[in-house]
Amino acid sequence: MTLSQTLTPSIKNAIQVLFDISIDKVEFQATRKEFEGDITMVIFPLLKITKSNPVELGNKIGNYLVENVVEVSGFNVVSGFLNIVISDAYYLNFFNGIKDNEQYGFVTPNPEDKAVMVEYSSPNTNKPLHLGHVRNNLLGYSVAEIIKASGKKVYKTQIINDRGIHICKSMLAWQKFGKDQSPESTGLKGDKLVGNFYVAFDKAYKEEINQLITQGKTEEEAKKQAPIILEAQEMLLKWEAGDEEVIALWKKMNQWVYDGFAATYKSMGVDFDSYYYESNTYLLGKDVVQMGLEKGIFEKDPDGSVWIDLTDEGLDRKIVLRSDGTAVYMTQDIGTAIQRVKDYPDVGGMVYTVGNEQDYHFKVLFLILKKLGFYWSENLFHLSYGMVDLPSGKMKSREGTVVDADDLMQDMTDTAQKISEELGKLGGYSDEEKTKLYKTIGLGALKYYILKVDPKKRILFNPEESVDFAGNTGPFIQYTYARIQSIIRKADFDFSNVSTVTTLHEKEKELLKQLELFPEVIQNAAQNHSPALLANYTYDLVKEYNSFYQAVPILGEADLDIKIFRVQLSKKVADTIAASFKLLGINVPERM
Repeated sequence: MTLSQTLTPSIKNAIQVLFDISIDKVEFQATRKEFEGDITMVIFPLLKITKSNPVELGNKIGNYLVENVVEVSGFNVVSGFLNIVISDAYYLNFFNGIKDNEQYGFVTPNPEDKAVMVEYSSPNTNKPLHLGHVRNNLLGYSVAEIIKASGKKVYKTQIINDRGIHICKSMLAWQKFGKDQSPESTGLKGDKLVGNFYVAFDKAYKEEINQLITQGKTEEEAKKQAPIILEAQEMLLKWEAGDEEVIALWKKMNQWVYDGFAATYKSMGVDFDSYYYESNTYLLGKDVVQMGLEKGIFEKDPDGSVWIDLTDEGLDRKIVLRSDGTAVYMTQDIGTAIQRVKDYPDVGGMVYTVGNEQDYHFKVLFLILKKLGFYWSENLFHLSYGMVDLPSGKMKSREGTVVDADDLMQDMTDTAQKISEELGKLGGYSDEEKTKLYKTIGLGALKYYILKVDPKKRILFNPEESVDFAGNTGPFIQYTYARIQSIIRKADFDFSNVSTVTTLHEKEKELLKQLELFPEVIQNAAQNHSPALLANYTYDLVKEYNSFYQAVPILGEADLDIKIFRVQLSKKVADTIAASFKLLGINVPERM
């Protein structure tokens, strides 16, 4: 139970006793640093109904709490705010209740509750994962873990875009220029090899366009008549017709990509419970369109195409079936959502981790599913996120100017190595330990830099800045964790017993107040689908710990009982850092 939850019934009772008035809620906020107090009650909302002024009302409530609530040891009133001072005993009882709880802050899912499905990654099989996919994967994975920690069953999934003209472009380029190359013969990861042919197609296509333009064609005509694009379109038709040779090549090259993706996901530290493939889902939803027509939700135009009119909802008309009877992406997404609930009957909501360029698409999708009467459509959420930019500018897959995810992770590891070697604190480490540490620091820097930012905001990613060992960075937090592990290793006494400390140093109290927030932060991060809330909480916890570390002796404390308590407190801070970082997909090193 949080401090606000503890105090709320007593304050409601105070208002009842003092003014014979019932109130529904009590508003709290953090006490400002310049005032004494551990939590602040906002008393402005009660002035009218109690017919009091701020000072009088604050003093009356404060005196009542001191006299009747054992946790309250004092108060002060500033303007319309009641700053409440909480007793040391409250915080010590709180700490003794959590110090050995390895699941502190986490809620066990209720088997009766509906599950949440979180979709992320969802790549195309014509190129490797890039920096944009990195943000997508890190966000989706972390949100899934946070929702799970908040007390929900979670399924992680993705839909792989494994069909269409862009896939055929890579396939055709391999046929033309590949000379039977394979991942084995080239030593390249399969996704990179296939991505190279996507780039090769674009290069050849541009050359043909330029050639046709010199022959008198307009640019638009050249784009449509270039032989290589006509061949790619022909290949797509053959794929749709089930041509054995095309299907065999498609399966072979896609498998190369899947093997490459699997290696990247493993390095990145993300996983999935299920996979959906567009080649299996692109026909889904057509039967639902028919059902929608019968219900009058959809309408058919004279040319045979089917639409939904959402103008009364502030949107526009949206096509759900072409005049030739073929599905569009919206149809497919409708069908896939329905299929997922059929596959996982306990799913009661879904989170789609997709960039903000698709905001409108998901507004329409969710509205259509709601109009179709699916109860779970009330629990659909688009985890919309901003682009990731580099100082060098925007990425373009066709031109081969993307920042490859594997290369980025390796660069981060290399940067961590360079900085660690410059700091020169790795004496006694084996080469294997160093390699593992560099990866832990490098990936921790990358993940934290991306996840500490609100998902909706665009990011300018600066690799050097992210691996700074000071400030709001992953390595700074990892270093604090490692520092605490060093303290624990040096503690040559038994610190497992319940401490008999009865009074707290100001810095100890501040640290306990920060620890107490952890369960609430997890719930807020889950509700808001925002790992940034958890990341920045962890930074605040670390700042508070470092302030404590600088202000009081720990192992150098003469009083054994106080020393035991401070080691226990340090250990709980480290455990909370590790638990929080685990939800962000970040590892913590035992030594740095």
